Amino acid sequence: MHRIPSDQTTLTTADLDALGAIRSRCAGDILMSTTLAGCGHPGGSLSTLDALLLLYASMNLDPAAPHAADRDRVVISHGHVSPACYSVLAAAGFVEREEFLLGFRRAGNRFGGHVETVVPGVEWCSGNLGQGLAVGVGSALSLRRRASKASTFVLMGDGEQQKGQISEARRMGVKYGLDNLVAIVDYNGLQIGGKIDDVMYQDLPAVWAADGWNVFDIDGHDLPLMYTTYRRILQGDVPLTGKPSVILARTVMGKGLPFMEGDAKWHGQALKPDACQEALGYLQLDAGELDTLAAGREALGPEAGHPPIPAAPQPEIEVPPPHVYDADTVTDCRSGYGRVMEDLARANNTDGVPKVMAYSCDLEGSVKLKVFHQINPDALIECGIQEHTAAVAAGRISREGYRVFYSTFGAFAASEVYNQLRLNDYNDTHLKVVTTHCGLDVGEDGPTHQCLDYVGLMSNTFGIEIFCPADPNQCDRIVRHIASVPGNHFVAMGRSKMPMLTDVDGKVFYDADRPFVPGKADRLREGTDAAILAFGPTVWPAVKAHDLLATQGIQAAVYNMASLKPLDREAVKEAAATGRLLTAEDHHAATGLGALVATVLAEEGLAVRFARAGVEHFATSGKPADLYHLAGLDAEGLASRIQDLM
Repeated sequence: MHRIPSDQTTLTTADLDALGAIRSRCAGDILMSTTLAGCGHPGGSLSTLDALLLLYASMNLDPAAPHAADRDRVVISHGHVSPACYSVLAAAGFVEREEFLLGFRRAGNRFGGHVETVVPGVEWCSGNLGQGLAVGVGSALSLRRRASKASTFVLMGDGEQQKGQISEARRMGVKYGLDNLVAIVDYNGLQIGGKIDDVMYQDLPAVWAADGWNVFDIDGHDLPLMYTTYRRILQGDVPLTGKPSVILARTVMGKGLPFMEGDAKWHGQALKPDACQEALGYLQLDAGELDTLAAGREALGPEAGHPPIPAAPQPEIEVPPPHVYDADTVTDCRSGYGRVMEDLARANNTDGVPKVMAYSCDLEGSVKLKVFHQINPDALIECGIQEHTAAVAAGRISREGYRVFYSTFGAFAASEVYNQLRLNDYNDTHLKVVTTHCGLDVGEDGPTHQCLDYVGLMSNTFGIEIFCPADPNQCDRIVRHIASVPGNHFVAMGRSKMPMLTDVDGKVFYDADRPFVPGKADRLREGTDAAILAFGPTVWPAVKAHDLLATQGIQAAVYNMASLKPLDREAVKEAAATGRLLTAEDHHAATGLGALVATVLAEEGLAVRFARAGVEHFATSGKPADLYHLAGLDAEGLASRIQDLM
């Protein structure tokens, strides 16, 4: 790959000649890769190619050290231009050209239809459009927090500017003064449905300027102008200092091939082999190479799988010992969470760069992060009511060497941003999503805020573990656990204050000697006639139901299933041995613990009388105790369900 010295202010004739030759080779690879695969996006790949070439030729990017801590970051939001990305990475020495051409969009190969981080040089696995700028915000903020001189570049399409999440990310970039963040919009004026102005009109220069960005509206194929614009931004020669910048790169769909230029159909349509060979001839490339590659590709079958995503750096943090609330204390789990976050801040964030970060969405007080914020203001990122960008930016920064918590209400942290968390999971982030105000326990805020689907939603991911504490003591242990280990975690809790769980002798059950163990349930009460499996706020009613049933001569065991994923299968089998099994949850009855337990029973071939107590329809506003009574989730309701099973 031709390299441009970092101190060079303009492009030379030699630079232009070298880049022109590389462009022709990359354009040919774009056409061949999509033709060989029989699908792909050649049009936008050709229009964004010049911007990519200049970035990889001039920025601090080294194929020998693709994950260097102080590298510049290049995030590709419109990931369908993967042919352009892969062709440039091959030219720059990050990957082998032949592997890309033979493997593009082939089952099990790492060169997917949208960019993925299994390919060196790719920073983020792109998903649906509109998320890349939030990723860039996370990267730029992480670099700023540790005073790195590196910059973050985000390449986007013009059609995806219609997505609301980009507006959120623009505001975040300005609020935090991310002048190390540069957005580049491939402004070719076309999307799948035709002209962008016909599909959904936007005045892009005005929109970006209105949000406070430096705007450079230029010819995206004018390499000298593009290069000097990059340099102006990086040197701070901008109208608005301390602000991020955007380059609206006016380009042409299918640039370089007259029969493709300006035609929206080439957004997502590959050339047939004959047309591809003709185009290769026009580019003065070897048209016969296509036949050679086609024969090689035909000889290859599906691969077993591609390499794992590279591991992200993990901070070494101190996790202080647990706090134990005594048996007479009545408080809420979210206060227990706030106290742990205070401990983590005092242990890790008082000297220099914070190691533990927290993201909030205008609910700092409700999720009990005020003291955490006070200890180190730089450690709390207030995102405003912008949950989508918060989830993505927090996920990204968790791959930049920080332990990161993201907290808001359950309805916003699960239901609203499920797709963002799904993509975090696919990007192998290490985000700790700690949600409050889940279930009917939200009470008077009503059904729109009573998050009842988080277990079902998060169970649909492959890597997110799901925990729900039964009291503040267990909440303390769970939060300290997730702070001490890598990976993605989702912790749910209600809003109400509650007593501490105790053993039969009245002693605190979750004392300092009982750590939280994922995949391990706790048997709180013994019983041989039936068993109640509960989690979260329904554990206490289950214990009281045990006492009610005991007065009737029925011995019902009670299990706290705080670890929902992974689930304690042995505890389910043990409980099923009683012959009668009831699950109790402040959650959708068909998609939560009951569904998980039913799966275990079926897979283990266990015949047992089984019922699920949970929420079966949208509730109303009201006091949590009244809502529990109406849903049959209070002690009397659970005892009645056990009697039915008898």
